[in-house]
Amino acid sequence: MPQMRLSLRARLTLWAALATGLAAMLVAGGIYLTVRQFLYLSEKEQLLSSVLIVQSRVEREVDRAGGAEGMQWLWLDLSQIANENVQTQNLELRLAAQVSGQWVYNQTAHFPKGLALDLPVNLYQIQNQDKLVAVRELRTSGPPLLLTVMTDTGSLGRANKAFQRAFWMLLPLALLLALVVGWTVSGRLLAPVRQLEVAAREVGESGDLRRPLPLTEQGDELGMLARALQGTFAQLAEAREREQDFARAAAHDLRSPLAALTARVQGSLSRPRDAERYRQDLREIGTDLERLSDLTTHLLLLSRDPSSVARQPVALHPLAADAVDRARELDELADVDLQVAPSGRGLWTEGDPVLLGQAVWNLVVNAMKYGGGTPVQVLLEGENGEARITVQDEGPGVSPEVLARLGQAFYRPDSSRQGQAAGGGHGLGLALAQRAAEVHGGRLELQSTEGAGFTARLVLPATPPPDPERNELERNGPG
Repeated sequence: MPQMRLSLRARLTLWAALATGLAAMLVAGGIYLTVRQFLYLSEKEQLLSSVLIVQSRVEREVDRAGGAEGMQWLWLDLSQIANENVQTQNLELRLAAQVSGQWVYNQTAHFPKGLALDLPVNLYQIQNQDKLVAVRELRTSGPPLLLTVMTDTGSLGRANKAFQRAFWMLLPLALLLALVVGWTVSGRLLAPVRQLEVAAREVGESGDLRRPLPLTEQGDELGMLARALQGTFAQLAEAREREQDFARAAAHDLRSPLAALTARVQGSLSRPRDAERYRQDLREIGTDLERLSDLTTHLLLLSRDPSSVARQPVALHPLAADAVDRARELDELADVDLQVAPSGRGLWTEGDPVLLGQAVWNLVVNAMKYGGGTPVQVLLEGENGEARITVQDEGPGVSPEVLARLGQAFYRPDSSRQGQAAGGGHGLGLALAQRAAEVHGGRLELQSTEGAGFTARLVLPATPPPDPERNELERNGPG
């Protein structure tokens, strides 16, 4: 059972709310710490200022009572001293001294108990209590007399509680607002995605893989996605068209040889014949089978997907030389020559040697068949990082209209159809050469002027040879 997942819009909304909550907590924490530190410093400064006022008054009263050694300070009214000034009236005071090894003290009525008498001179904050304590030593005669001043910093606690209340009240509102805004914004952001989804679904339902998709003109990530989808659909369309062409071609061009074979076999079996006639029939059947095998090979090579093409270093000189040798073996009277330019020696490319060899062979055979018996020149040269194999004849050539359609599978101009009965082609030779060039990152260039010959040029990317020894062997190969 498929696992239920939230929609992308819902996930974006939740992430936005989470980010908002984290940002709110970070900002609130920073503000809280800043304000608390500010209030603490303010309370501290106020206490130090009050201590100076109280200290001068207590010193004056102690001196009037005969100093610290007279012990009269034990009966001083510290509350009255603190209430003499508005700034100090909320302070709690304590006087303490060590006499004969014992601590004696005098303090206000509300001075908290439990605070150590021997605190060193300093400023303290009592943990878990909103209290600040300052300890000072009075400048009086006699034993050291310590003045402890305590103030209530309840404003810090009240500010803390008020901040917490405000935070926990505002946080849900902020999250709710983030959810609403996130849902709205994510909906707007995902609207083009939905548009692209609808367009892709319509392409699938209609079967028109070349139908333009929206958003391809945009320069953002959605535009990149739309262009990638359109490119993928175009590749699928090419693959489908290639399959359909292959199926139509197989059905069209396999039907005739199979029908001819069936008729020939049935004719041979229809009545008794002598041995010589049977041999003649078998030779004709063998010729039909050979043509049928060649046609099947061409169809399979033409339908190959670029990703299935083998990639290995291929020396082009032996490839061209082999095509020329095969052409000479096919027709001993054929005038087919190979010329290797200085730039063409040691040329290599990456690809499938079988497919490339078939492509070069098709160009040579095409020139022999339709060149009117004129000499055929095969030239191997390199230029600007490209390897070029040019096959040229001096035959009648073709018109511009015919030249524009050459390279299309199963296209045969009228002049070439005349040679079909005599073993002519199926209109696949140039198509295969062009397909081989495309899957190897090259191209097939066709040039012709009616009455002035025909030139076919297979252009492939040149690659460095795999090693110097092999390169030298290729240089000294057959010419």
